[in-house]
Amino acid sequence: MPKKKINLDVRQIDNFVYDMSRCIKCKGCTWVDHIYMPGVRFSTKCPAATKYLFDSYGAYGKMRIGTGMVEGKVDYSDKLLEILYACPLCGACDVGCKRNLDLEIQLTLEALRVKAVKDGKGPLPRHKKIAQNILTKHNRFGSPHQNRTKSLPKEITTAPKADMVYFVGCFASYTNPEIARATVKILNATGTQFMLLPDEWCCGNELFSVGMIDEARELAQRNIEAFKQTGATTLLTSCAEGYRMWKVDYPKLLNISTADLGFKVIHLVEYVDELLKKGTIKFTNPVDLRLTYHDSCSLSRLSEPWVPWQGERGLWGVVSPPLVRRRGSNGVYQPPRDILKSIPKVQLIEMPRLRENAFCCGAGRGTQEAFPDFALWAAEQRLIEAKEVGAEAIVATCPWCKNNFAKAVKQSRNNLKVFDISELILASLQAQV
Repeated sequence: MPKKKINLDVRQIDNFVYDMSRCIKCKGCTWVDHIYMPGVRFSTKCPAATKYLFDSYGAYGKMRIGTGMVEGKVDYSDKLLEILYACPLCGACDVGCKRNLDLEIQLTLEALRVKAVKDGKGPLPRHKKIAQNILTKHNRFGSPHQNRTKSLPKEITTAPKADMVYFVGCFASYTNPEIARATVKILNATGTQFMLLPDEWCCGNELFSVGMIDEARELAQRNIEAFKQTGATTLLTSCAEGYRMWKVDYPKLLNISTADLGFKVIHLVEYVDELLKKGTIKFTNPVDLRLTYHDSCSLSRLSEPWVPWQGERGLWGVVSPPLVRRRGSNGVYQPPRDILKSIPKVQLIEMPRLRENAFCCGAGRGTQEAFPDFALWAAEQRLIEAKEVGAEAIVATCPWCKNNFAKAVKQSRNNLKVFDISELILASLQAQV
């Protein structure tokens, strides 16, 4: 096999022809690894394959379709676009494959969407509406841009200059103000000086997720420059999707490593956990709840730092120089759990599928907008799992997860409570605010 130059640039589908053609349909991308599988009932981790029960919707089917597209044997159709986009890009398939074949499944799926957009076929109509909102109103909802900071409590004042910037995000700014309010009150309670971006724009998560890579890259450059102008050294988010975008996908778009951003990206749980372990803060107010924690995909298996790579692939697929794979095992897993365990009277119980094997809520990466029924179904599956272990509440670290779980609770008339972790942190710190 002659050596071939490749890299991890999702703008070029040819980089992933090997990955698509070497899929053996073992379905390790669908099933929870047998080492961790608790039983038949909660044995799958791919929402799309579990929902649609047809190979084309699983990664193993999409790899075949992608190979056919590259070879000119498969053309676009409404059904093909549905298959490409009826997927939350949650990373479960990528983690599964890397326990067996080390194929770059996640990057391939992203590259197929980029190809669809460049070929003039994608994204889907509902995605285009969101994209237009982002590009013209600087938020995904199309809300008045000047209302972005109205969700913040008036009694909390931000610093004119600080080492930390709180990137609020579209959801916490417009539809989930409780997350923004809880976050700034937590920062205030911990004595943390922070500032906001003078003119915060959407992170562009949806643009990148649906394959609009040129627009996403331009927005990434704009946002990074806006952050650097503040002189801050740390960007804090309370949204898992925004966290992944800044930490992983911005570097990916700009072909740099996360370490080369020039600043640190952290989620609220990482910051609070660090303060707890230093003894700077202590939770005092009890929260009497039996709860379970949901690993939001973009804070867990998708959150490992990005490192660009280029080299050659030769005999047996061996690459040179060696490629350090992102296996999902180094995501942000323990900090939120340690936080919850530190809150008096909280009983933390785990669902069968957890950490890198967690079942996605189904809302992210354009799924909820184009396939709302599928997104709701995925959330309902997760709630069934939460009820199975006897939880009274489910806790997430992302507004996408919280909102989708809340919809599923309402739809199924479930009595499960739904929280963002910032709300529970604040509840236990409330006496200090």
